[in-house]
Amino acid sequence: MQIIDVRTDDTDRVRAQANVQDTIVKYPDVAGLVGLWSYNGPAILNAVRSAKKTGAIKIVCFDEEDETLGGIKSGDIYATVVQQPYEFGRQAIELMAKVIRGDSAAIPASKQIFVPTLAIQKDNVDEFQTKLNKLRGR
Repeated sequence: MQIIDVRTDDTDRVRAQANVQDTIVKYPDVAGLVGLWSYNGPAILNAVRSAKKTGAIKIVCFDEEDETLGGIKSGDIYATVVQQPYEFGRQAIELMAKVIRGDSAAIPASKQIFVPTLAIQKDNVDEFQTKLNKLRGR
């Protein structure tokens, strides 16, 4: 793998998509695109679709925007990496409740609790989306 370009967009969704469009023109043989912000998945997906390069360019992105999950279902996005913010909150509250009750044994020596990220791909997107919709009250 070789990184051929890095683009920033200053959180501008229009610029994010324009960056992808420009990259596809500048590097017509680009094999993969990676987005690190939640809005990058849809921006990359839309630019790749407009260029008629779905299937030719692998897309890996971050977070679980509905359009990103839809792109995974369609096979146009290879994967997205998601955090588990619900777990951050749930585990924090459970630990605080224990500490308030006088039980600090659950606090690790490192003082850190890691909530793993998840890789969402076509084989687990439906299960993930069902769980996510339930958490969101949908």
